Amino acid sequence: MRTLHRFWFFLCITFVALAHAATPQPPSAQTMIDALTRANASVVGVQVTAAAGARSAETLGRERSGSGVVIGPDGLVLTIGYLLLEADTVQITTQDNRTLPARTVAYDLATGFGLLRPLLPLRGVAPVPLGSQADAATGEAMMVATGGDDGDVNMTQLVSKRPFSGYWEYHIESALFTSPPVGNHSGAPLFNQRGELLGIGSLFVMDAMGANSAMGRRLPGNMFVPVDLLKPILAELQQTGSSKPSRRPWLGLTSSEQGGRVQVVRVNKDSPAQAAGLQPGDVVLAVDGTKVATLEAFYKQVWQHANPDDEIQLTVLQGAEIKTLTLKAVDRMSTMLKPAGI
Repeated sequence: MRTLHRFWFFLCITFVALAHAATPQPPSAQTMIDALTRANASVVGVQVTAAAGARSAETLGRERSGSGVVIGPDGLVLTIGYLLLEADTVQITTQDNRTLPARTVAYDLATGFGLLRPLLPLRGVAPVPLGSQADAATGEAMMVATGGDDGDVNMTQLVSKRPFSGYWEYHIESALFTSPPVGNHSGAPLFNQRGELLGIGSLFVMDAMGANSAMGRRLPGNMFVPVDLLKPILAELQQTGSSKPSRRPWLGLTSSEQGGRVQVVRVNKDSPAQAAGLQPGDVVLAVDGTKVATLEAFYKQVWQHANPDDEIQLTVLQGAEIKTLTLKAVDRMSTMLKPAGI
C-alpha cells in the first residue's frame, strides 16, 4: 500500500498545479496538500466474502474487494453497497496495513450506498468531512483514492453532473462523472481540493460526458454517487439498515435504453419477470398502461406503487406480438441472504 512517500508527494504537487490552473480561487498549495493528505489517511480497503449460495455471487463473485472511507468518529465506513450484498465476512485494511474485522451496517438500494463498522476500535483514523456537489464545478480537478493492497491516489476531473439510470433497476437524480477513469473504482472516495468527500465510486462508464456532449466523441470515465444523497438518510440507515425509498417493487430485469426503446437484456432467475414470461429481447412499451421510452420513465412508473409486492402490468413487444403481462413484484432484499448486522 502506498502511503506518504515520494510518489504521493509528487502527485500532490502535480494535482495542486492542475487545480490552480482549473480553479479561479483554489486553496493555497500547502493547505491543499495538507487537506488531501488527511483525506487519503481516511481511506480503507474493503474485502468481502459473500455467503455460500448468495445470488449476487453470480454477477459480483463471492470474493470482492474495493475501497471505503471513514465518515464517523466511531469508525463508520462508507462504501458502495454492491460490495456488501449478502456478505458473510467483511474486513477493512487501513493505510498503515492494519486489517480489522467489520460488520455490515446498511445497504441502501435506492442510493447504492453501503455502510460498515469495524468490530475493533479504529484508532488514529479521523473521519473525512462531507462536501457537496453543489460546490463542485465541471472542469474542477479532484482526487480519487483507493485502499487495500492496490491502494493508490489518482488525479481526475469532474466532467459532468446529471441524472443516471442503471440497467439494474436503479436511478438517481444526480450523479458525478469524472475522467480519466480509475480502474479500482468500487467504493473509491472522490475528494475535492479541500479534502472533502464528494462521492463514492460505482461504475466505469464509456461516456462520462453524456449523450448530449458537445465534444462529439466518447470520453471514458467513472460514475460516483454523490454524498448529498447520504446526508438526509444517514441516521435512518444506521437505525434500520436501509432507507424508506429502498422498499419498492423489484422486477428482476436487466434493461437497456436505445433509440427511445427500453429493451430487456437479461431476466433474473426465479424473479417476478421470469415468472411472468418476460424474455431477453422483449421491448417494454408501457407500465400499467402508461407509455415508457426511457429507463428513468420505466423505473419511476414501476415505483409509483407504494407496496413492494404489488401487481404491475407491463405491455411488451415480444417478437412480433404485443402482450400485456402481469408481474407480482417483490422487495429485492427479501430475495437475498441477509448480511449479519443488518
